[in-house]
Amino acid sequence: MDEYSILVVEDNPDDQVLTVRALKKASRKSQVIVLEDGQEALDFLFGSDTQEPCKQLDQLGVILLDVKLPRVNGLEVLKKIRASTRTDWLPVVMITSSDEPAELVEAYRLGANSYVTKSIDYREFEEQMAVLARYWLKVNKVPKADSVRTL
Repeated sequence: MDEYSILVVEDNPDDQVLTVRALKKASRKSQVIVLEDGQEALDFLFGSDTQEPCKQLDQLGVILLDVKLPRVNGLEVLKKIRASTRTDWLPVVMITSSDEPAELVEAYRLGANSYVTKSIDYREFEEQMAVLARYWLKVNKVPKADSVRTL
């Protein structure tokens, strides 16, 4: 369960702390990488003028991606992840506090693997994160990046 990292893209500092705490409680050894906006996530995954792209994509077990992000929203980030053969195979779970049906439909149309509305109750939220960590890090199998490129 603890061999994969979790990429969390969340702009709210309070939600960042709660998410990391809940994920670490569910999976103590997994690295949790926190980014604050959509552009930062794109730079991390694909690189930029000042940053190399992530070299160990196959170490990512799942991306937890907030829908409403500054600079580049989560749905745009998802679209770019799915448009690239470098990342189109990565599991992406959309996380949101809103309950907008249009966003849910659009997330699935763009290729989200799951869509979760964050509970406002911390105990329920902690359980949501624990279930996500257990499923995406222990139950789900993720291909190695090299094997995806050779197909």
